[in-house]
Amino acid sequence: MLIEVTCLNIDSASFRQLKEECGKDSDRLKQKIRQIVADRGKMHNPVTGSGGMLIGTVTRKGPAFPDPSVQPGDRVATLVSLSLTPLFLEEIGEVDMAVGQVKVRGKAILFASGPFARLPDDIPETLSLAVLDVCGAPAQTARYAQTGHQVAVLGAGGKSGMLSLYQARRQVGEQGKVIALESNQKACEELRALGLADEVIPVDARNPVQVMEQVEQATAGRLADLTINCVNVRDTELSAIMATREGGTVYFFSTAVQFTAAALGAEGVGKDVHMMIGNGFAQGHADLALETLRECPPLKELFQSRYARGESGVPS
Repeated sequence: MLIEVTCLNIDSASFRQLKEECGKDSDRLKQKIRQIVADRGKMHNPVTGSGGMLIGTVTRKGPAFPDPSVQPGDRVATLVSLSLTPLFLEEIGEVDMAVGQVKVRGKAILFASGPFARLPDDIPETLSLAVLDVCGAPAQTARYAQTGHQVAVLGAGGKSGMLSLYQARRQVGEQGKVIALESNQKACEELRALGLADEVIPVDARNPVQVMEQVEQATAGRLADLTINCVNVRDTELSAIMATREGGTVYFFSTAVQFTAAALGAEGVGKDVHMMIGNGFAQGHADLALETLRECPPLKELFQSRYARGESGVPS
């Protein structure tokens, strides 16, 4: 399927790394994106190994494309990483430095195996793009959080974190507990206003001892049954592991995670936990994420203030 691309949503870990490398200079960042795509034929960050996703208009479809309902003229969002999507950029326009969205003019190819979603009519495109970029996290949270679980979300103030909080809240019930851990003070205030977490704890996710102590205190020594890592910086692997009880589960959604560090870290502290790679795909994940916004108006309002108008200083 050939897509006329109008906007890229660079994934959070990648965009943070690019901003730091370019000194938060938008012109330098545009040049870096242009260089990556020219060199690799896709938006595949050579440092983080990650990409993001895009939105655009279908212009052509091969005769063997498996979905007969999608037609030229349809507005779609790809649900496969930009690191796997052939891309050609003709022009790079405005860069939203707060949320990692880049206006472009170009073309992309989606293979028959690549998932995608039609853009809904009731949610602005840039907001849909922001949500669909991380829709794997809430879907996996809904799958693995259970009634009575103590669930900790690291990086709870970003897109994936807040969507995961909502699904965790739905799953654990009154017997369970949802703990939001976030380093950004403004995001902590917004999380408290949302009321999706039983406790909102300001803490640096790169400090494993402090994270463990905070979760230990919040759970009366039990630690988390399930820990969701949504942090967009490196060196948070051990924090997620130490926040989790023996036999519990750590879901590493963040693409900033180094899985060698996670494996060796668990070994080093003698922690027997189940560790899951953050598969960004789950059946029905796009619909679930969009429906989350419809079900929770305060969350939709907060997302809209950040991503639909690009007015945010909070990390995504």
